[in-house]
Amino acid sequence: MKLQRVIQYAQQLIKDTVEEGDTVVDATAGNGHDTLFLAQLVGDEGQVYAFDVQKSAVDATLHRLLDNGIEHRALVLHRGHEEVANYVHKPVAAAIFNLGYLPGSNHDIVTQPNTTIQAIEDLLKLLKIGGIIVLVIYHGHPGGKEERDAVIEYVSQLPQKNVHVLKYEFLNQQNDPPFVIALEKMKDYPLI
Repeated sequence: MKLQRVIQYAQQLIKDTVEEGDTVVDATAGNGHDTLFLAQLVGDEGQVYAFDVQKSAVDATLHRLLDNGIEHRALVLHRGHEEVANYVHKPVAAAIFNLGYLPGSNHDIVTQPNTTIQAIEDLLKLLKIGGIIVLVIYHGHPGGKEERDAVIEYVSQLPQKNVHVLKYEFLNQQNDPPFVIALEKMKDYPLI
């Protein structure tokens, strides 16, 4: 077996969890790659909820879905991921985040620790037993290390009998390489 790149690994975790008909969340729609990937996995009976604060990201995601003829499988919202509980009201099989900024866009618009942690907390409540949240953490930009540290601190405090927390990273890569944190819900519990 070869080591997988961070994005490949993140997608494999999702692929191993999601079934046709599931409800899933793309917490950071960006250019729509993950939304398309999720929409392909859930099939016509499933539903993707995609969130992004940038109109250009929402437009790019919608175009990507339209180009592939599966726009009916996703609701793309021009909202921050911290609003997930306002829009998603059924059990979620999986969620994915790409933390940082939108590639090819304004690097001053970045995900924030407080809204990211709020979204994770809300998604843990919605997550089915056996469901997964995957965070791809880009931290080489201003504010990135603060968000990275806040997320790691939050997920490290989750009770291990209820949520398994994994970190997948390459240790010898230069220039703040991205890494994955995955949360697998083992059983329900009151969140801290």
